[in-house]
Amino acid sequence: MHATVDSALDPRTDALAGEWLSLKEAAGRLGIKPNRIKQLISEHRLLAVRREGEPMVPAAFIKDGQVIKGLPGTLTLLSDAGFDDVETVRWLFTADDTLPGTPVDALTENRGTEVRRRAQALAF
Repeated sequence: MHATVDSALDPRTDALAGEWLSLKEAAGRLGIKPNRIKQLISEHRLLAVRREGEPMVPAAFIKDGQVIKGLPGTLTLLSDAGFDDVETVRWLFTADDTLPGTPVDALTENRGTEVRRRAQALAF
């Protein structure tokens, strides 16, 4: 499962993301089997980091029974820019005055183009 095993979550990043879901809870919110969650994570369509020893998914990544629109592409861009999973969570949940709000808020509000443009700029 991607870098989940190695990524240690720091308290600051943990607090930024707010609510967390176990893989089982995330699968329940998406209406899929827990094995499918692991597949989504390995495909960079969803992200989980180790929290208290267990892989956990930020609850904000799932809305209305689906992975928020634009998240998979953004995860790929950040990975290509060299971000590990914890850095990705930190970036997605840190306020950006130019958006405004956080990148995850912008994705939730269907403003993914702006988020991906910023994520792409990080790769250069």
